[in-house]
Amino acid sequence: MNRMTMLTACALTAGLAVAMAPPVHAETAKLTLTVTDIANHKGALMIAVHNEANYDGQPVTATMTQVSGDTATATFDGLAPGKYAIKMFHDVDGDGEMDTNPFGIPTEPYGFSNNAAGQFGPAKWADAAFDVGAGGASHTISLK
Repeated sequence: MNRMTMLTACALTAGLAVAMAPPVHAETAKLTLTVTDIANHKGALMIAVHNEANYDGQPVTATMTQVSGDTATATFDGLAPGKYAIKMFHDVDGDGEMDTNPFGIPTEPYGFSNNAAGQFGPAKWADAAFDVGAGGASHTISLK
């Protein structure tokens, strides 16, 4: 066998070994969110989970959870362990948007992770961020 044939055979063998190897799955975690102090038992909770890089933009994941009582629960599967923050509001009238007054102040209930408070806008990342470890996490937010 010449040198070129040997190199080709080795490359094919290595490629086949990689192709046949079991897939490597990234470690994922589950986040369970409980929302309390729901005063109006209709509409839906609009919940967005953000990482730091996209805190002011697109969420990592989001969901809508129907409201039928004083509390509601949402579960997020497949999150990479790390730091996250939640922004959410109670869409009482079902229009899919957070209603505000003419000054931009929300007129529908809202909340942030760690029950962080915002001043003239959403809570700051440092106040709302929490850890989701490999074993998952549970978090509770009280609506304002």
